[in-house]
Amino acid sequence: MGVTFPMDPLFADLLIDGRAQRLEYAWIGAKRADAPLIVFLHEGLGSLAMWKDYPQALCAAAGMRGLVYSRHGYGRSTPRPATQKWPVEFMHAEAQQVLPALFDRLGVEDPPWLFGHSDGASIALLYAAAFRTRVAGLVAVAPHVFVEDVSVTSIEQARIAYATTDLRQRLARYHDDPDSAFRGWNDIWLDPAFRAWNIEDCLPRIRCPLLAVQGEDDPYGTMAQVDAIARLAPHARLLKLPACGHSPHRDQPAALSRAVVAFLHPSAPERFAMAARA
Repeated sequence: MGVTFPMDPLFADLLIDGRAQRLEYAWIGAKRADAPLIVFLHEGLGSLAMWKDYPQALCAAAGMRGLVYSRHGYGRSTPRPATQKWPVEFMHAEAQQVLPALFDRLGVEDPPWLFGHSDGASIALLYAAAFRTRVAGLVAVAPHVFVEDVSVTSIEQARIAYATTDLRQRLARYHDDPDSAFRGWNDIWLDPAFRAWNIEDCLPRIRCPLLAVQGEDDPYGTMAQVDAIARLAPHARLLKLPACGHSPHRDQPAALSRAVVAFLHPSAPERFAMAARA
């Protein structure tokens, strides 16, 4: 691969619904065994490597350790067969089957914090709703809780770009099988059956601390997503970022990190303020 994570990835073998999955993962600050854990869940075209150095920077600022991994079909994890169509409920399966199996495989016992981006944020919300005592809290960045027209339009444009530009070559830097990563995500989001996908009914079951983040210029979703979270999970805190697109950790990393560190350490945010600005 053309781009690698700043540390060598490891691999975990799982058996999900009778199918083997080999997922790549990496620890951040593994020697700090007593530090709280943040688990990073990537976007619909993301991977372990595509996070670049943001997880390390956030963990350092927050005084925490991290776990980063690539889902099935992404990065160096097992590609999905071309004939294996993603189900409409693929994010539910990731939250309710794959993530618990990965935690068991890696010995994650204490409830971790979750930091999810886009599809990864939706998976984090679903996990927190299903396993209310097994999550310390979560940060949902550019989450999807229902399907918007703007999301479908942008994903349709991505399909055209994949066929007509160098998008495939750029994704190949981060995925062993870019077709597996792109087609699986793109095909299910553009499937007419997916238009009815909606996880708003799960939100009232979330009891853990919750920070929902949305960029004002996100081409894949509007403020209606985080406003729905605030309405259905009233304890949630919102961060709405100006001059920010779909990836706040790339577009506004300093502002995002400051907010996340203050959220993680509400009793003593000043202790971490300097690190978060670095």
